[in-house]
Amino acid sequence: MKKDIHPKDYRLVVFKDMSNDYSFLSRSTARSKETIVWEDGNEYPLIKLEISHTSHPFYTGKMKLVDTAGRVDKFKNRYKKHLEAREK
Repeated sequence: MKKDIHPKDYRLVVFKDMSNDYSFLSRSTARSKETIVWEDGNEYPLIKLEISHTSHPFYTGKMKLVDTAGRVDKFKNRYKKHLEAREK
């Protein structure tokens, strides 16, 4: 293994899944301007997640469409002519 390639400034950080308000405390080097008071009364940096193991369909077994930017609609609009030509 190469020496001195891993960061040395790990610290405790709270990760929060914004889709279901699940939070967990872990060590990370991720930077954040936001903080949160954890269950132990201490204040930690907060990293907001769109999806975690508690909301991802692979882990939950439930199919849930997470379309925060309208990606499905953008795709359909982009290929609308192609799809209409194919149907004819």
